[in-house]
Amino acid sequence: MAEKKERLSFRAAAACSRRGFAIWRKYAPEVFLIYTLKPAVTALAPYLPLYFTARLVNAIVGGGDGARAWAMLAALLASMAAVGAIEAAAACWCGAWEHSSLWPAFNRIFFDKLLSMDYCDVDEPKTQALLTQIMQNNNWGAWGLNKLTLLMEHMTEAVFRILGAVALSVSLFTLPVPPGGPLAWLNSPLCLAGMGALLVGSVLLSGTLICRANSCWDDYDGTQGNRNFSFFYFIAMRERHRGADIRAYAQDEYFKAEGEAHMGDQHGFGTASPIAKAFRGWAGACAAASGAVSQGFVGVIYLFAGLKALGGAFGVGSVAQYVGALAGLARGFTELLEIGGELRVNAEFLKLTYEFLDIPNNMYQGSLTTEKRSDRKYEIEFRDVSFRYPGTEAWALRHVSMKFDVGGRLAVVGENGSGKTTFIKLLCRLYDPTEGVILLNGIDIRKYRYDDYLALFSVVFQDFKLLSQPLGQNVAAAEDYDRARAEECLRKAGFGGRLGELPRGLDTCLYREFEDDGVEVSGGEAQKIALARVLYQDAPFIVLDEPTATLDPEAEAEVYTKFNDIVEDKTAIYISHRLSSCRFCGEIAVFDHGRVVQQGNHDSLVEAEGKYRALWEAQAQYYKERKARQIDPDWL
Repeated sequence: MAEKKERLSFRAAAACSRRGFAIWRKYAPEVFLIYTLKPAVTALAPYLPLYFTARLVNAIVGGGDGARAWAMLAALLASMAAVGAIEAAAACWCGAWEHSSLWPAFNRIFFDKLLSMDYCDVDEPKTQALLTQIMQNNNWGAWGLNKLTLLMEHMTEAVFRILGAVALSVSLFTLPVPPGGPLAWLNSPLCLAGMGALLVGSVLLSGTLICRANSCWDDYDGTQGNRNFSFFYFIAMRERHRGADIRAYAQDEYFKAEGEAHMGDQHGFGTASPIAKAFRGWAGACAAASGAVSQGFVGVIYLFAGLKALGGAFGVGSVAQYVGALAGLARGFTELLEIGGELRVNAEFLKLTYEFLDIPNNMYQGSLTTEKRSDRKYEIEFRDVSFRYPGTEAWALRHVSMKFDVGGRLAVVGENGSGKTTFIKLLCRLYDPTEGVILLNGIDIRKYRYDDYLALFSVVFQDFKLLSQPLGQNVAAAEDYDRARAEECLRKAGFGGRLGELPRGLDTCLYREFEDDGVEVSGGEAQKIALARVLYQDAPFIVLDEPTATLDPEAEAEVYTKFNDIVEDKTAIYISHRLSSCRFCGEIAVFDHGRVVQQGNHDSLVEAEGKYRALWEAQAQYYKERKARQIDPDWL
């Protein structure tokens, strides 16, 4: 059982909901029209046949007016057909809109926020945990922004149900029983006031009880169970790249066992879960009592309308009209109270959404534009730069100072965790230094416009991603692109031979998520495409993080041989664990525990005592042993 929460006041909940509606107005303004027209049709549709049914029964019971009875029957059938057609059309229209506009708009809300956030905040584990929690709340019970659209629909439906009910039931109270009869007392103001009091009392009691029952969705948190269920039953089994491991290690049995465990009692899916226990206990009792109160009021309506009909106030057929209308009236008011309670519960989930949407951008956004220099004379300097990731005390980089030669080739080497990737993140201004400053042509990079500064770099990250889209669009990172230039970049990157084999050339879709004839590319081929994408951007600085890690030796040698031709006059920064691949670089920076411990070219560093030589000898030892095994019979 989760800890009981202190609920927001109705005023605070209303403020949360107003902000949510404002967000929907921005991303899907038509939601208000859709959820006014469709609920109006749904709410008012039953009243039209109900009205003609009452007229038909009165005509039949009254006797003698066959023409009127036939006319009412025709009107009843026509109204039922019209109502059915309108309801079906409204449902189809609304359903199509929800799938084409509402759900994409919901995703765009978070998509836009993620893309506008500082990367350092996107990279924060707590940010990802918060976003995951929001999505799980949505999956658990549509809590959050999506719940607002559902409540908007239900609220509008309740309002129109009340309006229709008032229109059909007002004559119940205005048509008097003929005076002098034994039931004339039904006309007294006291009797009418009693019926009004019963209506108000039943609505308040029924609404309060159903709100109390629904509050258990806030008291008990099922998001962890939903998260586990989603992983073990959907993500793990459906993600293609997991298929080989699942079969090789018979993980299907493990997933089934874990999935059943997390479907169990403690996480909201099992019959002994807190939610199930609540609805078998106090929550179920509240919901049952709410239904009993509503049906009890319907019985009172039957009695009151029946007595007035018996007293001669109206025909017996009108009893059905009044009972249906007043039942709808009570239901409408009860639904409004229930919706108010759900808005209050939902406000707690909206607070999490707003916590995510309100994450501030703290990185300074400069105003200077970078020079568009045809000679590419850009100089970057790290001046006593230190950095530690938010929430940690350990320094990822410490007192790093260096300059990049324009048009030079810089290799960054070191063991895992030595600070190489952090160095690149600071260079590309994905993070700002904790201490020190990074300069571009002598000016603090924070003073430049962020997008202008980023445009100076083309990067192949170690965990780069290609899209399941046409090859040419992957290279250009755009829908419209220069085809000749894309082909040239692919050939420079060593993909020319494979390009000639593709069935549709640049229009060939990568992978098969969207196209049955899409092609699967190997890791090495994907790396060549990523390299071509860097070349297509034609930025002054090229940053390559392990660019040949998945290439075979022949392809790797081809890249190194042509490296200077590939990068031309650009400044290249190259990260690698293979020290032999750094020999073509004019400058090598050796990182160790966040510090630059050595700098120089390959020949000078391999001759000197230090970290580079130790790494070089450790890697060379493998090749020495392999060569010895090839020539020494004792190894055979």
